[in-house]
Amino acid sequence: MISTGRNAALAGRPEGLEQLRGLLDTVLGTLGDAALKRGGPLAPGGPQAAVAAVDEVLGGGRFLADEPSAQRVTELFEAYAAWAVDLTHPSAAARMQCAPTAASAAAELLAATLNQSLHAWESGPFALELERRLIQEMASLVGFGAEAGGTLTPGGSISNLMALLFSRDRALKDTGEVSATGLAGRQVRPRVLCSAAAHFSVARAAGFLGLGRSAVVKVPVDDRGRMIADEARRIVEGFDADEVPVAIVATAGTTDHGSFDPLPELADLAAEYGTWLHVDAAYGIGALFSPKLAPLLDGLGRADSVAFDLHKFGWTPASSSVVVVRDRRHMECLDEQAVYLNPSDDEALGFTALLGTSLQTTRRSDALKMAATFLTVGREGMGDWVEACHDQARYAASVIAATDSLELVADPLLTTVIFRCVPEEGTSVADENAWNAAVRRKLMADGRALLARTKITGPDGTPSVHLKLVFLNPTTTEDDIDTLLTDITAAARETAGQGATQY
Repeated sequence: MISTGRNAALAGRPEGLEQLRGLLDTVLGTLGDAALKRGGPLAPGGPQAAVAAVDEVLGGGRFLADEPSAQRVTELFEAYAAWAVDLTHPSAAARMQCAPTAASAAAELLAATLNQSLHAWESGPFALELERRLIQEMASLVGFGAEAGGTLTPGGSISNLMALLFSRDRALKDTGEVSATGLAGRQVRPRVLCSAAAHFSVARAAGFLGLGRSAVVKVPVDDRGRMIADEARRIVEGFDADEVPVAIVATAGTTDHGSFDPLPELADLAAEYGTWLHVDAAYGIGALFSPKLAPLLDGLGRADSVAFDLHKFGWTPASSSVVVVRDRRHMECLDEQAVYLNPSDDEALGFTALLGTSLQTTRRSDALKMAATFLTVGREGMGDWVEACHDQARYAASVIAATDSLELVADPLLTTVIFRCVPEEGTSVADENAWNAAVRRKLMADGRALLARTKITGPDGTPSVHLKLVFLNPTTTEDDIDTLLTDITAAARETAGQGATQY
């Protein structure tokens, strides 16, 4: 029985641990029941049903009710599980969002119960050292040496922001310490190069950092979304005297094609102009675990910074993002001496925290769940899982290419597959873009399958709606994929005559 109100138990106390055992039984039972009842990757009913489910749990009231209720907590757990996306279901192929290992999920519970933080030594001494060791290993994994540094972040967008912060301060240091004096009055125009297929967080980070979104120069890409190195060189060589190339941002694993920018050529260009090279490997880092796929990341160790997410392709719960820098001295702009957190005499005697490595102060111990997955699966196992997902994508692509009512864009590079539905012989569809969008929505509303959508520009230069599968579940079988594609073609037939007009 859960104690409520003023008698609610704290998780770490004996009475709290006893309640936690009972709650765990409830949660595990709820998870099992939800999977059985759900039937597919998501409960059917679409947005209206999801809204109604939340309304039912709240009973028309508020979270901060006048009368706390243990029963409502149980009902909340049940509804949450029932309406959660089941990432272990083979037809959940919409997002770069992996199912975590059991060990990492248990690590989340341990971390939450003990609630350690990384901003002061006395807030989590073991957690602090665990993150330091993890950062060292992750830096070594990408090819950096002993002088490297880094931190864990809430996600790839923040990791990219931090990398551009370091590059901004280095590039503009000759005109004064930017973090101290700001950008006002500087007679330069900062420029950040990234591909036209780069993640939107690059431009947003430039805005946050005072460089301005207009400072971002989009480099043309080839037909697979890879930055064209010669175009990047042409742009840099054409800069005016007051234009300063702050950073070249390469993408390793674009969100659509899963493409990898040419890292060796971009590293050469960055070295020639003394420009920071940042690699956004949020998704593509998975290739590094596989001996077969690792060549996609050749040149990664020549970057100045690398960002990647283990909650995308590392089987850990979100958030599990990492940013590492080749030379940790570039992180000195984050240094902060707060007498109530990290007094200098404490630090001199080893009572050091990680306040000076992060944009955050209070920060949870995310290293624990990453360590749990690594220790459970191992380097070879991680590679096997990555290659299994790659093989799934290749199989799906082969089936799509052989199906008259589906049209494949290109063979997959990593684990994403882009395609679209095309009308069967004798079937007329007024607007194929709206139709493809409607197929996806129907599958979601029915709870049958979850897939993503994007726009791909064809040979005639016209962008059109396409569908996308993302394979991150190593347990998915070829039979599962056949079932998924059968559901997609069935939904296409069911919606073909409905005259969809919105997309």
